[in-house]
Amino acid sequence: MQIPYELILGWRYTRAGRATRRNGFISFISGVSMLGIALGVALIIVLSVMNGFQKEVRDRMLGVVSHIEIFAPNGAALPDLARTLAEVRAHPQVVGAAPFIATQALLARGEDMKGTMVRGIDPAREPDVTDLAMELKNSALARLIPGEFGVVLGGELARSLGLRQGDKVTLVAPSGQITPAGVVPRLKQMTVVGTFDSGHFEYDSALVLMHMDDAAKIFRLEGPTGVRLKLKDLHQAREVGAQLARSLTGDLLVRDWTRQNRTWFAAVQVEKRMMFIILTLIVAVAAFNLVSTLVMTVTDKRADIAILRTLGASPRSIMGIFVVQGAMVGVIGTFAGLALGLGVAFNIDVIVPALEHLLNASFLPKDIYLISRMPSDPQQADILPIAIVSLVLAFLATLYPSWRASQVNPAEALRYE
Repeated sequence: MQIPYELILGWRYTRAGRATRRNGFISFISGVSMLGIALGVALIIVLSVMNGFQKEVRDRMLGVVSHIEIFAPNGAALPDLARTLAEVRAHPQVVGAAPFIATQALLARGEDMKGTMVRGIDPAREPDVTDLAMELKNSALARLIPGEFGVVLGGELARSLGLRQGDKVTLVAPSGQITPAGVVPRLKQMTVVGTFDSGHFEYDSALVLMHMDDAAKIFRLEGPTGVRLKLKDLHQAREVGAQLARSLTGDLLVRDWTRQNRTWFAAVQVEKRMMFIILTLIVAVAAFNLVSTLVMTVTDKRADIAILRTLGASPRSIMGIFVVQGAMVGVIGTFAGLALGLGVAFNIDVIVPALEHLLNASFLPKDIYLISRMPSDPQQADILPIAIVSLVLAFLATLYPSWRASQVNPAEALRYE
């Protein structure tokens, strides 16, 4: 099978042509255009990091929170816990359900005081709905015995108050006792029976777990304030939540995990869309550098074009030669950028720690970014559009210079040769 001469000449012009100063400069400009496209496409690293960041935070958050929470309004106890549990377990997507009490309080030790999220749980049922409880099932949660008023604290919260297992800490309930002297805060001395580290700073620095019976006594509740659910598919949480909101008996509120930290997840999605637009513009600038490269090549090859025309080459064939040259630059640049970007994205867990050690810096302070290591999750849905846009823009950039080459007048071009 004979290779079309358009491909042969286009590839030859892409490389270097004759070893002259002018051809060398044109080849250099072509290489710069190729490098620009490669670096623009390689910025898929940014999208991969944003995907990994979102996935990492989501997974760590779901290690602590459940897929769906059902609770009574105003923090009141559920009117009929048994019926609510029976109704939610009847849904085919629900694989686990556990009652809980959720409220807020102050935790004090000496002069130090911290605001906390208190969660009263049933240690036997809680592992059915969260991964964190499953990890702590046979350790810290086993030490939550009703009547002994033990608490399990987030690791950051315990460290900030200087607490260790066995230490005493004072819990201050939000509603006080009315006495002749006025409203007096209700205090209860608790025993730290364990700590946990979920990897999510928001919960590690504020969450307090205690037995549900102890929480009901301290906060004067008649029973659990809600039910936590685990689903077969966490991505169906919003649909299942809507179905349960319509089918449950009583005036109950339903909240799925997508509504917790909802603003953060929405911000990440907006940032991803903006980053895609920015990457497209970067690739566009690099791709349209091909216009100047091909215009210079056409000017330099006017004599060659004229000779080809006199030998019978059609304007369409001449145009094809320079389209091939520009397409080669776009294809090589795009695939080089993909190789570089994916190489960094898949090894970012090695590259970033090495840079942090070299520069003696931390790129992700965990008290700001919720996680302390750089994650990466390259996704086909992000990579393919960038690659396709790069190839399309590179092809479009070749059209005008190629058309201009096809319009060269042989007699005019050879007049001074």
